Amino acid sequence: MAITSSAKKALRASKKKRVFNLRRKGAMEDALKDFRKLVVAKNKAEAEKMVPALYQALDKAVKTNYLKANTASRLKSRAMASLKKI
Repeated sequence: MAITSSAKKALRASKKKRVFNLRRKGAMEDALKDFRKLVVAKNKAEAEKMVPALYQALDKAVKTNYLKANTASRLKSRAMASLKKI
């Protein structure tokens, strides 16, 4: 348990940040999961429509420091490679 006032404040801040991180993670994983389902189903038209939402979720995760930029870039690249294989 936090004893000093600065540790208490850090604990409060981390609890708030956790909520935002979970929300960002959920949005990102949902977008990836939906995209991958469309790719597996070989539904190219719908998958292409899903690309902007996927990119938006990944870019917001980078913007809020949930993901590193190179990680998001790698995920985007792999998503587009899988789309091209259809």
